[in-house]
Amino acid sequence: MQRLPVIVGFGGINAAGRASFHHSYRRMVHEALNDEELNPMFQGLASLMNLENDQDKQYMLDHTLIRKIEDDLFDVNDIKIHKKTTLKSEHDDKPLTFVTSQRQLPTNIPDNWTVEEIDGKQVKVTVNGEMEVMTHDSYKIAITSAGQLPSGFKASKFYNSANQPKGLQLAVFAASDALHSVGMDWNEILNHIQADQVSVYAGSAIGQFDNFGGKGLFQALYRGGRVTSKQLPLLLSQMPADFVNSYVINSAGTTGANIGACATFLYNLRQGVADIQSGKARVVIVGGADALVEPEIIEGFKAMGALSEDEQIAALDGTDTVDNRRASRPFAENAGFVIAEGAQFFILMDDELAVKLGATIYGSVPDVYVNADANKKSISSPGIGNYLTVAKCAALARNILGEDGVKHTFVQAHGTGTPQNRVTESHILNEVAKAFDIEKWPVAAIKSYVGHSLGSAGGDQLTATLGVWEYGYIPSINTIDKIADDVYDSNLEFCLDHRFAGDKGNEMKGAILNSKGFGGNNASGLILSPHVTTQMLENKYGKEAMQAHQQKNQAIKKSAQDYDQRAIKGEYDVIYHFGTSVMGGDDLAVTNKGIKLSEFKNEMLYNTENPYSDFCK
Repeated sequence: MQRLPVIVGFGGINAAGRASFHHSYRRMVHEALNDEELNPMFQGLASLMNLENDQDKQYMLDHTLIRKIEDDLFDVNDIKIHKKTTLKSEHDDKPLTFVTSQRQLPTNIPDNWTVEEIDGKQVKVTVNGEMEVMTHDSYKIAITSAGQLPSGFKASKFYNSANQPKGLQLAVFAASDALHSVGMDWNEILNHIQADQVSVYAGSAIGQFDNFGGKGLFQALYRGGRVTSKQLPLLLSQMPADFVNSYVINSAGTTGANIGACATFLYNLRQGVADIQSGKARVVIVGGADALVEPEIIEGFKAMGALSEDEQIAALDGTDTVDNRRASRPFAENAGFVIAEGAQFFILMDDELAVKLGATIYGSVPDVYVNADANKKSISSPGIGNYLTVAKCAALARNILGEDGVKHTFVQAHGTGTPQNRVTESHILNEVAKAFDIEKWPVAAIKSYVGHSLGSAGGDQLTATLGVWEYGYIPSINTIDKIADDVYDSNLEFCLDHRFAGDKGNEMKGAILNSKGFGGNNASGLILSPHVTTQMLENKYGKEAMQAHQQKNQAIKKSAQDYDQRAIKGEYDVIYHFGTSVMGGDDLAVTNKGIKLSEFKNEMLYNTENPYSDFCK
């Protein structure tokens, strides 16, 4: 019998706030919730945003979700650049001359320069002909909307994060938030497994591109600066996983980053699910982190025609002023996607370990499917692969939930807000709904709230999905009034209002997360609700075992809630171990049966079975 990957914890940060305990979800559906449900969210936002109290609720609402890019990121009216300028003498018969510091001379003096020393410190340069220089300049960016973190939040203030790119700071914060949400000490979990029975899969879709990563590396020499020893390694896309392994959980297990453009999170979730299903891992940490609200990244996507430009959005509204809050409009008349920043991490266990430890059951992930687009004319255009991934998820939902059960699912659409996506993705979903006799398949698109965070976008979708099974509402596509005429919707129900799905969302047995990435990177994952997952576990282990699980879970939930109360007050307990419990060759003992590591309780035993025994007769 195949092992079931069970979600036992989650955490992170995006434009809606902290993910754990459904805080960011509540920000998205706050109109549908009562004060008792919202007060902890506002208290948590106040701490997150460094506000003195939680009374100015409108300020918190205005300074979360998609909005105009704020000055603490960069000044949209004054983007610093350099411009090529050619200098020559005012008089054609006279050379150009200037005085500069001797230490500012180039190492290789141009052939048309003559240099004369003035006083040992300064020199006079005579240029015969023309001289090309770079002069300081600036411009106003055409795209001023982004899914920014809540105003005032700085992950760097919660641990010693000197010279680390912002994306990695967010990864450390998000992974810590997820681990604390489990309600069990990480070392206690390790006491029940071998050191190599942990997998970590996390990445950035593009990498870290602020001054401490790729941008600093690539611009340093052109700006007359210097390259540092950290910029190159820290820009790499797999660094979120590396940081979690080395500084957060002390992992000696499997690690990696499966990069698939906008589908990166689901690619990594697929790796983690496969490890649990095969028995290679008993605990998996899956995540993504991207901090790409940078002028250079915006210009790159703008050149592709992918982003929602101010003039385009204003034209759709028939005005001269852009409505930044409504810049992302999935499945409506739209202009492009909105870049965002954020990080999301999830803790999964195999079903046996989750039941044994009494872990909280947030849902389960029976499988994630990935398919390429086959041959096509443009590498960035969508193809046929996403039809395959969505259909496979629907078929798996039918196989697990039954012919009627698959009709009690909903879709977290990729929903980027581009004209091409609204047509292609709606056709995919509509065709699959027809094939499985689903008359009105509910479709959500949360990028209308938080924008497109690329490597962690699927994580944003998953946190919003888990919130449905706590508070009961599928988030509306909040930035649109109606669906575009070219959208396929004969068998779809796009949620234009928060859709109530019953108490604890019990009308929805599952959800399909969908991601479509540049280059033909398609991924779809089936998520089963906590009530369906719990019933499946009872079917497997019996009522008595699940009653014992519930008894153990009471203390675990109490511990997790204690963390949430501390976090609401701003005490996030960010985990960052630098230079502690370091092991070398002298700290392990290698035998022909296994390896004993000094920092781990249980010996790592080798597999004693020959997996190719049929070939060795």
